[in-house]
Formats: sequence, structure tokens, C-alpha cells
Amino acid sequence: MTKLINLFLVPFLLFFSLFSFGQDSITSHKDAKKEAAFKPTFNWNISAQIWLRHSNLNDGSLVNSEPTSRFTDVSIRRIRIPVSSQITPKIYAAAMFGGNNYNLKTIDNPIEILDFYVEYAFSKYLEIGIGKSGWQGLSRWDIRSASTLMGLDTPLFTLNTVEKNDDLGRQYGLWFKGQANHLDYRLSIMQPSTISTAPTGKVDFANNKPRWKTSAYVKYQFFENESNKSAYQIGTYLANKKVFNIGTGFQFQEKAFSDIDANNPAATLYDMKHWAIDTFLNLPLANQNGITAYLGFYDFNFGKDYIRNVGANNPTNGVENGGFNGAGVAFPMIGTGTTWFTQLGYTFKQTNLFNHQTVIQPNIAIQHAHWDALADHMTVYDFTVNFLVNGSHSNKISLGYQYRPIFDSATLTNTNYKGMTVLQYQIALK
Repeated sequence: MTKLINLFLVPFLLFFSLFSFGQDSITSHKDAKKEAAFKPTFNWNISAQIWLRHSNLNDGSLVNSEPTSRFTDVSIRRIRIPVSSQITPKIYAAAMFGGNNYNLKTIDNPIEILDFYVEYAFSKYLEIGIGKSGWQGLSRWDIRSASTLMGLDTPLFTLNTVEKNDDLGRQYGLWFKGQANHLDYRLSIMQPSTISTAPTGKVDFANNKPRWKTSAYVKYQFFENESNKSAYQIGTYLANKKVFNIGTGFQFQEKAFSDIDANNPAATLYDMKHWAIDTFLNLPLANQNGITAYLGFYDFNFGKDYIRNVGANNPTNGVENGGFNGAGVAFPMIGTGTTWFTQLGYTFKQTNLFNHQTVIQPNIAIQHAHWDALADHMTVYDFTVNFLVNGSHSNKISLGYQYRPIFDSATLTNTNYKGMTVLQYQIALK
């Protein structure tokens, strides 16, 4: 697999480098004029998502060691402080400060450095970046803008190593990106974080020297082109942009998983090998309404029967005599196997609601997975209605309901469903 990646990578970069330098030589005189007239730009913002939530918790869930079946809480799902500067026509620098899941379990409330990187543009066909970032491949939703989401929350399964060998999906490394007419590509080589805890009989992240993670995503844009300035793809353009893309990508990391201590000669090591294909549509309609839709197929291979329960912004801190799902609002979101993910939303034109011009956008998302470790398929449903004041994501109220499957520890079958209701307010200064 590594040889195949190298065979792809070298001619790919060589082609775009030659193409880029060729174009630069043609336009060098124009570029010189642009550079002489150029003035550096600086941009920043602050945004946050605040949750009021009521959860029907998984069996055996503990809140501060007390058994709890239902729980209502207030939390801050995300804080983001992006800062960026176009220093010269060729050099761009960006940073993102913030964090996730500030809730009753959080005392220190740290603001972390999520992204910090610099990019150099040879031309629009080839740009190279280095630093800490979320630039990676596989699918559209591996690199998404949290502030423009259509659903209440992100499809977290696409961040398939989140908080294991990365920092909220970010890693250190370098990447190559560009656009040629309607073709958009990104290719990244990232360095995963080290793992200190050894697996104990079940396949998990290997506690060895981390190998480089290679990933790519290529999409063809049939209508309007999307910007590739940021790594983070737009969730919905409402009724403001006509977009239809088809994309495909992969992720690969050698010896990323093991069944026991990776330094034990008896350990079985597994390469992480994923691929995906997806399509995204944002279609303004003649009546000033709009449609946003997404469909993606993902093939995950972490190693034999790998499975991981994840609960976003989980309010619990333990479980006692619980089921397979574990504590709180977790469910088997990620695993070795295949999964489909689809989203469909309808944007109504602005209407007067409580004396505010408001865009209303109901939507639904479904993840349907066949994980090797489970006896039944795993299907989770998310229903959301967005209310965007003045049609802006910077002043948005969302009401969401998640209906998640509950699995039995003994039979690994889906025996029940439980729900979580969230009222979210999203605000941004700009």
C-alpha cells in the first residue's frame, strides 16, 4: 500500500508542480504588478455554540458517581476563535483557538491552539501548507466548517480517530492542494500523536512509533466552484449558491492498530485503510427556497472487529452494570466495516418571525452502518430545525433530536432506542 501511495504521490506532485510553474511563467508580469499593489489583510472572529439538552441516558450511567437515567444540562459545545492573514499574495497564515465540550465535568475550561499553519501558493493549481491543521482527505465531512453545519452537530464518525491520535481531528504535517477548472484536490501527510495505553486483547490504537498518515480527497464541481482557502467545507449554503460535487478519497496509516501491546512480538499489527465516495448538492430554487443534500459511502478498516462508542459532549463520568453502549449518550458510531451517511434539508425563503427576518431550514440525517463486530446493523437518526436570523449562521437557533440505537452486551444486537433533545444557540461576532 505504501508503494502504491508513493507511485501516486510522486507523479501527481510533479505534474502539478510543472503545470504550476508553467502557468506562473506566463503570468509572471501580471503577478509582479499585483504584488506591487498588494496590501496585507487580517481577519478574525469569535463564535460559540451553547446547548440546553435533555438526555435519556444509557443504562447504568453515572453523573458524579450517582446513577442517573435522565439528565438536563447546559454546556458550550464549541468555541472557535479563527485568526488569519494574507501576508503576501503567495503567503497565507492561519490559526484557530478554541475547544469543545465545556460542561459540568469541565473545571479549567482551556482555550487550545487547534490550528496553526502557513501556506505558500505557487499558483491556484498548487499550494503547499505546513503546521497543525485539519487538512486531510477521505471525504467532504472530514474537513467541515462547524459554524455552517446544517444538522445540529457534525457527522462525528468521519473524524474516525478523533481524540485518540489527533487533537479534535487536527494533526501536525504538510499538505498539497489546488484547483484546476472544476477539479479540486487535497493530499496530506500527517504525523499522528503517540499512544501510551496498550490494547488488552481487543484491537485498538497501537502504542508504537506512529507512522505517517497519508490521505487525499478529490472532487469534481459541476456547477459553481467552492473556495479551498480553508480546510473546512461549508455545511450548507442555504439558497445562496449552486453546488453539485462528486468526490472520492482515502486514508492510510501503516501499523496503526494492534490487538495487544504493540511492542510484544506476539502482537498482530493492522494497517488503517479507509476509502469513501460521496456527493453534495446545494440547489437554490426559483421560489427563493433551496435544497441541501449529501450522500456518502465509507469503507473503514481499522483491524479485526474494531468498534468504538462515542457520545458527543457526554455529560456522564462513568457507568455501572451498563450495556454495550457504555455511559451517557454514546453509541457504536465508528468501527471496521461500512457505513452510509445521508443528509437532506429544505431551506424556506426569509419570513417574518417574531419581528425578525428568519430563514427556516428543517433537515434530517441518517447514519446506517454494518460494523463487523456487531450482530445487527447500526442506524442513528438526527432531526433538526434551524432558525437563522437574517439568514445568517452568526445568529442561529437550532432544535435537534437524536434517536440512537442501544446494543446488548451479550448478543451484540440492537434491542432498544433512546433519545436526546438539544436546543442550540449559535452566535458569532462577524
